[in-house]
Amino acid sequence: MSKLSAITPATLKQHFTLGFRLLVAVTLLALSGFASAESLNSVATGSLPALPDKATSQRLLTVDGRLLALSDDRAWSLAKGAKTWNPLQLGKLQPGTIRGSATVNGAHWLLLGTDAAHSDHLEQVSVKGDALLSTRSQPLPTPLADAVLTALDGTLYVAGVDDAGTTQLYRKSVDAAQWQPAPLWASNAPAAALQAQKGALYVIDAPASGAQQLWRWTTEKGWQAVPGANGTLVPGSLRSLGQAHLLMQVRDASGAVSARTFHTITSAWADLDDTSANAPIATTTWGNGLAWAGGDGSFHTFELQSSKHLLGWLDWSVIVVYLAAMLGIGAWFYFQEKHGSTSDFFVGGRSIPFWAAGISLYATNTSSISFIAIPAKAFETNWQYLTNNLIAVVGLMFVAIWIVPLLRRLDLMSVFSYLETRFHPAIRMLASGLCIVMQIGSRMSVILFLPALAISTITGVDVLWSIMLMGVFTIIYTTMGGMKAVIWTDFVQVFVMFGGAIFAIGFIIQQINGGVPEFLASAMAENKTQLFDFSFDLTKATVWGFIFLVVFDVVLTFPKDQVLMQRVLSTKSDKEAGRSIWTFAAMMIPGGFIFYGIGTALWVYYKNNPERLNPLLPIDATFPLFIAAELPAGVTGLIIAGIFAAAMSTLSSIINSVSTLASVDFYEKFKKDATPKQSVRFAEWIGVAVGLIAIGIALVMSRYDIHSLFDVSIELAGLLGGGFAGAYTLGMFTRRANWQGVAIGVAGSILITLACWTMDLVHPYFYLAISILLCIVIGYLASLFFPAPTRSLKGLTIYKQDAV
Repeated sequence: MSKLSAITPATLKQHFTLGFRLLVAVTLLALSGFASAESLNSVATGSLPALPDKATSQRLLTVDGRLLALSDDRAWSLAKGAKTWNPLQLGKLQPGTIRGSATVNGAHWLLLGTDAAHSDHLEQVSVKGDALLSTRSQPLPTPLADAVLTALDGTLYVAGVDDAGTTQLYRKSVDAAQWQPAPLWASNAPAAALQAQKGALYVIDAPASGAQQLWRWTTEKGWQAVPGANGTLVPGSLRSLGQAHLLMQVRDASGAVSARTFHTITSAWADLDDTSANAPIATTTWGNGLAWAGGDGSFHTFELQSSKHLLGWLDWSVIVVYLAAMLGIGAWFYFQEKHGSTSDFFVGGRSIPFWAAGISLYATNTSSISFIAIPAKAFETNWQYLTNNLIAVVGLMFVAIWIVPLLRRLDLMSVFSYLETRFHPAIRMLASGLCIVMQIGSRMSVILFLPALAISTITGVDVLWSIMLMGVFTIIYTTMGGMKAVIWTDFVQVFVMFGGAIFAIGFIIQQINGGVPEFLASAMAENKTQLFDFSFDLTKATVWGFIFLVVFDVVLTFPKDQVLMQRVLSTKSDKEAGRSIWTFAAMMIPGGFIFYGIGTALWVYYKNNPERLNPLLPIDATFPLFIAAELPAGVTGLIIAGIFAAAMSTLSSIINSVSTLASVDFYEKFKKDATPKQSVRFAEWIGVAVGLIAIGIALVMSRYDIHSLFDVSIELAGLLGGGFAGAYTLGMFTRRANWQGVAIGVAGSILITLACWTMDLVHPYFYLAISILLCIVIGYLASLFFPAPTRSLKGLTIYKQDAV
């Protein structure tokens, strides 16, 4: 008897039990390697030279990157190299009257007055050599005592006490004519400090008696009290740090002074080691930290430094095995299909099982944005964006029943071939060109840049190499193996993604004292699991906005997405095509809860362990930070491979789809006698070129500070991707639309959406739906001014008279 035939249900059970025990043992071993809750932040301290003539400084300022020291009648600037102080020429400005400063749109403003305690105007200044030059002045609405100044989103805010002894808060856009009164915090106590950070205003009040309180103001919630620092703020020391931290010096009840950070997302405080200060009398910003002057004339500094969590050999081994497996799949299909047809390369010979196509649809739709930016978004806010997934499932049902069968019967390779048949070759090429630009500009570059930035920031792997590693490997296996390689690598990558994500969320909850009940209680207490917002505020992402988007982006215009439709067109039959959409829909809801759940779990964990956060990292790096700093070796490599998988699955799909469009919609149109081999070869070279262009754009993006790449991807998709999408609605759901009207609709929708974007009228989530709606309305109305279509519409609309 052969070994294979000797396998019985009993032996299978034994093997399964042994494997399960090994898995549990490995998991427990991994959990035991959890890092202790000590601070991740290292601090570099230093000293600066004393002022000339043993002078002392009553105030420190940072203007145009230069450190300035002010006494009652003199001023100095720290020379380059921080070795000496040079006398600073102030012109008409009096150093003893300068009270505060703020920067708006790159311009620096000083708060000044008649004496050190009272302020009555602002001066815009800049440092030229060793002179502080004033360029323009703006009066305050009324003189204020003990005034403080800051800037939020291009608006100046000033708080102080007026002559009647009443606390006042005023705000004004830099170019506005008048100051406007703003609502005060509940205590109405004078402000000891005023600071802006990421869309919110923070005030530390100074009551006549009792402890100082920290207040936060946002447009949605107004003023709210948040946990205080359990001490007294050192004047001038409050500053923003990174994207979500406040930094300040705090004097405790014993008189000792040290620095503390406040995390604006979790409202948690953390102490910074090695930041004790001996009786500081003046403090200001210094790099990523603070500089202060002591009463003895000495100057001291400290700066936070980002630590790197270098990957070990075990992590790199896991990543290398994953990358090698992707190349292996690509090589396998290359040698299997190297003499295949265009159908084999572009749509897998229409032989893909529905379940593989459905899983590939999910993998393609679930990019690095899902793996990194969505947990970051849930960490920062709540589950509101998950509403889109829930509503989209309903929309996909309509697509599976009505839209997919219509297009599947046309035997397409490019979805834009439909627009030529229904309208005109020019509409096909216009829409295909816009789609290519959108995929390269708004998707590929962001999908490449996001994980590369996060991983390189945390692990020290240069962003260049991170981008190149993902980009080059994806280019190779995609151009080698065509659609079959793309779909089957997607299939593997989904399991790598989900395996890492599920392990991560379980690991995080395991570290929370109280486990799942504490996790749920903490999250729900702060509405971190809130799903639905039924308000009619167009500046926010609401349920109505998601319904609006799904109706236009999924229900009416699903065929616009070549990347997704190419998988549907690769299935064996109309029935299998519909089933692939059902498979895709079935995975969206549990997948969404997993990725949003990671963000919420991270919020609960870091609320209890704020010292484990790195204030210098962007919010999008929160999950990668946890992966690199908290998970044991090997598991870190597995989840980073999952991040790579999330990015590469979408990248490979876009490369394949864009090369398909370039070959089918352009190359074969202009080269009438092109052979299948030539078309495939052209598509391969286009795939390489597209991948390299995306790598280049991603490298350019790495030079800019982008708050949320999730928002950026939504914004770019809306601006670039909606113009042509409405053409499908006009084609499938109307019989009167013609190619002239559609062309006008596409152009008009793009221009009007760009106008909405420049004026910041609505939330970026609305851009795509607005663009599609505009294309439909403008295109249909414009069509009425041209003759009705004369060509046969058989098989091209949803109406019974046109049915096949």
